[in-house]
Amino acid sequence: MRKKLEVDPLQRDRALAVYAILIKTYGERPITPRRSPMVELIMTMLSHRTTAANEKAAFNQMWAKYGSWEAIRDASVDELTQLIKPSTFPEAKAPNIKATLKRIIDERGEANIDFLRDLPVEQGLTWLTSLPGVGVKTATLVLLFCFAKPVIPVDTHVHRVSGRIGLFPIKTSAETAHTILLQLLPPDPYVLYNFHVDMLRHGQQICTWSDPRCEICPLLALCDYGQTRLQSIKKGTRSSPSPL
Repeated sequence: MRKKLEVDPLQRDRALAVYAILIKTYGERPITPRRSPMVELIMTMLSHRTTAANEKAAFNQMWAKYGSWEAIRDASVDELTQLIKPSTFPEAKAPNIKATLKRIIDERGEANIDFLRDLPVEQGLTWLTSLPGVGVKTATLVLLFCFAKPVIPVDTHVHRVSGRIGLFPIKTSAETAHTILLQLLPPDPYVLYNFHVDMLRHGQQICTWSDPRCEICPLLALCDYGQTRLQSIKKGTRSSPSPL
């Protein structure tokens, strides 16, 4: 079970204000699965510390060579590692992908995880995170994007922006951040999906790691980090960017 944390009610108001600004700035969209659950799972495993372009290149090379989940399961680790090299840490991802596929096929009789649609959220999270190489971010992304479950993936952008705005302390782990955001936001998959997607976009375009564009940020009025940073720039005492 996810641990309940004490959350300041004022933080809920802050989170909802952030959400409203994000929606006004970037828009909102329905939850539309972009790919099958199995493809989502494996591609998200490939995506760790990897650009979207390299994630796609790694998957396409792997699929062009093997053409089925069973063939990937049975592939040699060395060959699979070479094929997914566009993705970072291929030497770790290759055995995890093989082991995950073996586990799913052995347990379910086929490479299919559609049964997660009918599982309660906690059971789905527990099952997914028990797979080799599957953490909370991958599990929540599959559950939200494919099955519209009320969870929120906390990737590097969501984590960075939420921490800078003050929705949780900067050094909060991704797993704890997931729990906090779920308690701050309505338990509505539509809201959680759009919060994630718009936070991701904001982190890519405005609240970047190395040189955030605080001067044009629509969230600046809510962001102590941004206001402090702009003041330090104005005074000529700008410091290095936050680890987030």
